[in-house]
Amino acid sequence: MILKKQKTNIFTILLLTFSICILGQNTYKNSKVALPIELNEEIKPIKEIQNANLQTILEDEVNANKTWKRLIKGKQMSIGIVDMSDSTNFKYAGLNDDFMMYAASLPKIAILLASMDAIDKGELAYTSEVKKDLRLMISKSNNKASTRMIDRVGYKKIEDVLRAPKYKLYDEEVGGGLWVGKRYAAKGKRYPDPIKGLSHAATTRQVCSFYYQLALGNLISTERSKEMLEIMKNPELHHKFVNTLDKVAPKADIYRKSGSWRNYHSDSALVWGPDRKYIIVALIDYDYGEQLIRNLVKPLEKVLKKSRSL
Repeated sequence: MILKKQKTNIFTILLLTFSICILGQNTYKNSKVALPIELNEEIKPIKEIQNANLQTILEDEVNANKTWKRLIKGKQMSIGIVDMSDSTNFKYAGLNDDFMMYAASLPKIAILLASMDAIDKGELAYTSEVKKDLRLMISKSNNKASTRMIDRVGYKKIEDVLRAPKYKLYDEEVGGGLWVGKRYAAKGKRYPDPIKGLSHAATTRQVCSFYYQLALGNLISTERSKEMLEIMKNPELHHKFVNTLDKVAPKADIYRKSGSWRNYHSDSALVWGPDRKYIIVALIDYDYGEQLIRNLVKPLEKVLKKSRSL
């Protein structure tokens, strides 16, 4: 009789523990979890969260569109996605994601990171002018504000931060990554990247890594990551990804930076809402790239949802 009661108690405890775990996951997935997320463990590098199922679904979805398939094959299109809906199982996938492309204003996120690092180390005063320029640089992609920030921190500082072992946002071993090597102005010396000689460049993998580390509070510190998130929140330019997200995810918070120059179009966003927790990045070398990026949102959401059902 006593043995039977002990078994019943053990079963009850196990059932209760399982229920709490499931409830915790569902709470994370469906509620408004504050960013940055604080995990009680060291975060994995983005290459270690690459997911085979998500990769296959992404490839199938993109290749179903003839234009997208052609652009991927010609390395005129690069995509990266991170599913952050489950804090116990982050997932990454990408196409041409280690192929560095001209990214126009998108690499201004590297200036933001280098500036915050300089502020944190006491190398740059966090004045009202600096704070205003950082917001203008990100929310409105203001070139004058961006150039002022480059002049304040310098190219070497930006490169050192991007190459830092903690972040590895520029790494020759994986195709390069984020790079800023020219002022966003007509005048000024170039400081091109060592691989392709580009002035403003990115790979979708490293941009995804930037947002992934930012969301987990790994860029500089939790508090500095939080400050950068606030600067990147609520973009004031409503084109590309944001044009579609405004319609399909009006309740979600969007942290974003995009870029365009001639036929080069890029966008990146951390989307955080009740039913959406993901990162999407696209780099396009195509005349109709702006519209293409708008059209990518729904298929990429379809990919993410399909992978979660497996």
